[in-house]
Amino acid sequence: MDDKTLVCKDCGAEFVFTAGEQQFYAEKGFENEPQRCPACRKARKDQRRNYNFNS
Repeated sequence: MDDKTLVCKDCGAEFVFTAGEQQFYAEKGFENEPQRCPACRKARKDQRRNYNFNS
């Protein structure tokens, strides 16, 4: 597998989906590539965590 350059659906930034990440996704049975860059993934995760904490 080769590294892939993807575009974040939230901020439009390009990010690299490394061969190692692709292998990890395959081992976990994930069929879709990530749609968000690491920064947007973290922001979304933090947002969900705060929402659940405040509910």
